[in-house]
Amino acid sequence: MSPASSEHKDKLKGLYAITDENLIAEESFSEAIESALLGGARIIQYRDKSANQKKRLLQASVLRTLCTQYQATCIINDDISLAKSVNADGVHLGKNDTELLNARRILGENAIIGISCYNDIDLAIDAEKNSADYVAFGTMFSSPTKPDAVCATPEMISRAKQQLSIPVCAIGGITGDNIGQLIQHNTDMAAVISSLFATGDIKNTANSLSQHFSRQKN
Repeated sequence: MSPASSEHKDKLKGLYAITDENLIAEESFSEAIESALLGGARIIQYRDKSANQKKRLLQASVLRTLCTQYQATCIINDDISLAKSVNADGVHLGKNDTELLNARRILGENAIIGISCYNDIDLAIDAEKNSADYVAFGTMFSSPTKPDAVCATPEMISRAKQQLSIPVCAIGGITGDNIGQLIQHNTDMAAVISSLFATGDIKNTANSLSQHFSRQKN
């Protein structure tokens, strides 16, 4: 676990929004992100698999600025150099240990590094040992974004929480109808894509999803 992990724990809680270039039009990118933040998203990950580097740098910079404005956490998906370029809070990577160690070397001890662990708790334990700040499990439910993804279960969150000291994120097919199941299993974060950005009202949808975490505190 990295020295910064304990101080990051307070940041790594709540609604975790992930962008999708197929759901957010270029011309409304800033508006969509701000709506998610106004609705209560606490972490936003920039995920864009296109080859348009100019667009990616511009949008990641916009995201960084808005996250700073709303005191939210800015994460970049899979691109260590882009995360460094826009001074993001951190990066989210696949399961490659070499990439994790490389990201730590390039981004520094204070960077937040998240690792996808699919349905493998042993992978998460290794990630924690290699200085990951959080891990993500999923797909939890049927997901329109990744219909062929490896399946995990809400119960896996509970098991992971018993074995890990770093925060745990659930991802995949999460909606207002099932997010409560994950919170009952003590997930720290719930990552959403389609159920947030495919809606006609991003702000109110984010607010509704965020309220589940607020009720958990009370």
